[in-house]
Amino acid sequence: MVIDPNTELGKRALERIASEDAVWLTTVDANNMPQPRPIWFLWDQDTFLFYTKPSYAKLKHIARNPNVSINFDSGEHNEDLVVFLGTAAVDPTVVPADQNAAYMQKYGKDLPRIGFTAERYAAEYSVAVRITPIKLRSF
Repeated sequence: MVIDPNTELGKRALERIASEDAVWLTTVDANNMPQPRPIWFLWDQDTFLFYTKPSYAKLKHIARNPNVSINFDSGEHNEDLVVFLGTAAVDPTVVPADQNAAYMQKYGKDLPRIGFTAERYAAEYSVAVRITPIKLRSF
C-alpha cells in the first residue's frame, strides 16, 4: 500500500482524499508535455477511479504513456502538498457512473449545477479509468 497511515504524510493524504472533491490529473501528450486537468475521483483504498468522455485527449495520452500524477491543491499557503505518482488504465469492468452508488453519493448533487442528469452524465462520461498509485510524496 502506497499510503502509510502511521506517517504524517500518510495521514494528510488520507484526510485530503476524504475531504476533496477534485484533484489535478497530469498526463503526458505525444510531445512529452505535461497536461494537467481537474477531475472528480473516487478512492477505493488502493486506487483512484474517474470517468471521462471517450473523445478526451487524456485517454490518448494514457494509452500512449500510462504514467500519471494526481496532485491535490496545495492549500492557502502552499503548506499541504500531496502528490501521487502512478499508472492509469481504462477499466471496462467498472459500472457506469449513474450505477456507481459511491460516485453518485459524492457527485450526484453537483450534476444539475453543471447541466447533467445522472443518466446523461453516465452516457457522456462513459469511460472509467483507474489509477494505481505507486508513490506518494510531498515537498
